[in-house]
Amino acid sequence: MKVLWVVNLPMPVIATQLDLPVSNREGWLTGIIEKIGLKPYNERFNLAVAFPVDGGGVVINREVTISEQFRVRAYGFGENTDAPYNYDPALEQTLRAVIDDYKPDILHVFGTEFPHCLAAVRAFDDPEHTILGIQGLCSRIAEHYTADIPITVKYGMTLRDLIRRDNIWQQINKFRKRGVNEVEAIRLTGHVAGRTAFDRDVCESIHPGVKYHHLGETMRTPFYQGSWKPENCTPHSIFLSQGDYPLKGFHYVLRALPKILEAYPDTVVYVAGANLLSDQTWKDRLKRSSYGRYLKKLIRKNHLKGHVVMLGKLNADQMKEEYLASHVFVCPSSLENSPNSLGEAMLLGVPCVAANVGGIPSMMVGGQDGILYPPGDVDALANAVIEIFEKDEITKLYSRNAKHHAHETHDSDNNYSALMVLYYDMTIFKNAD
Repeated sequence: MKVLWVVNLPMPVIATQLDLPVSNREGWLTGIIEKIGLKPYNERFNLAVAFPVDGGGVVINREVTISEQFRVRAYGFGENTDAPYNYDPALEQTLRAVIDDYKPDILHVFGTEFPHCLAAVRAFDDPEHTILGIQGLCSRIAEHYTADIPITVKYGMTLRDLIRRDNIWQQINKFRKRGVNEVEAIRLTGHVAGRTAFDRDVCESIHPGVKYHHLGETMRTPFYQGSWKPENCTPHSIFLSQGDYPLKGFHYVLRALPKILEAYPDTVVYVAGANLLSDQTWKDRLKRSSYGRYLKKLIRKNHLKGHVVMLGKLNADQMKEEYLASHVFVCPSSLENSPNSLGEAMLLGVPCVAANVGGIPSMMVGGQDGILYPPGDVDALANAVIEIFEKDEITKLYSRNAKHHAHETHDSDNNYSALMVLYYDMTIFKNAD
C-alpha cells in the first residue's frame, strides 16, 4: 500500500533534514507522523509526503528518515503560497509529475486552504481512492470573518493594507475565492475525513454522495504530559493562542475585559502569535493593519494598558508553559471547526471558555468540560471568565473532565488505528477493482 500525503508545509522532522524553514504550525501533522514512526516497520505501508516550496515544478525528491524503522519519500513542489486565492492550472501538471513518480494507491490531502488541494485531486483523478482531510472550511470562514467589527474597520485602510491590498474586506474576498476551490475539491473527492458534526454537515451539504469518515486528531507530543494545577497558575490570567485577524475574536476579549476588571482588577490577558500591537519601531507602526489599529483603539478606550501582554510566536514547549501558567484558556472565535489550541488546553486540563460555534461543541461539552457561551456575546464571555476565577471547585471539575475527554478524543493509538483501517479498506477495494 502506497499512500501520498499532500500537506501545507513540511513537518519539522522533514524540514530539518532538507534545510527548510521549520514551522510549528499544523502540529497535528507532527503528531501523526511521530506515531507512525514509533510503530514497528510494516512493509505493507509506504508513505510519501508532498508540500509546497519556493520555485517551480518538482523541486525536491528525496528520502528522509522519520525513525530508525521508518523512512518516507519527500517531494517539494513549487507553489506561491503567498497568494492562496489564485488558482494556477499549471500546478495540476506539477502534482501529476509527483503522482506519476510515486504511483500511490491512495491520495490523502490534508486541508483545503491552498490551490494544491484542488490541483492534487484533479491530477490524481480517482475519487474513490482520494481522501480530503478537513481542517478549517474557507467557504464558511468567509461568512464569519468580520466577527462583528465596526464597518469602518471592515473597510478601513492603513498604509500597510494599501500597499499589500489586504484590508479586511479584501481578506474576506480572498477567502471567498479559496472557498470556491475548496467546494470544487470536495465535490470531486470520494472520501472526506473530519472530526465534528459541523464539518460533516458542511461536507455533506456540498457533496451529498461523499463518504464521511471520523478521524480524531493527534496533537503534538508535549501536550500529552503534564497537568494544570490551580496552585501553579498565575491567578486571573487569560491565555489566547492567537489574535491576529478578526475571526479569532481577540477584540471580543478586549470588549469583555472592563467587566472582568471590575471584579478582578489584576486580570491580565496573554496572547501568543503575531503581535499586531508592537510599537517598538516606526516600522511596526507602518506595518499595522486596520484590525491592529482597532485593537489599539480598544485598549486605549477601555483603559487596558498593562492588562494585555503580547507573547509573539511560541514553539510547542513555550505554548505548554503558557497554558499551564494561565488561569483560563479562552477561544473567542466567531467560527472554528476543531481548533488545535482548544484540544491542547483540554489535554493539559486547563480550564476553558469557548464560543459555542462550528465544531467546538463536538470537542468540549458545555457545563461539563468547561463553559460554552453564545458567540459574540461579550457579557456572557465576561461572566464565564469570572465564573472560572471565582468558583474553584467547579473549575477543578471542568479541568478533570476536559483532560479525560481530550485524552479520549486525541488518543494517538486509536487515531492511528482508525487511519490505517481506512487506508487498508480503501486499498482492498482498489485491488478488488
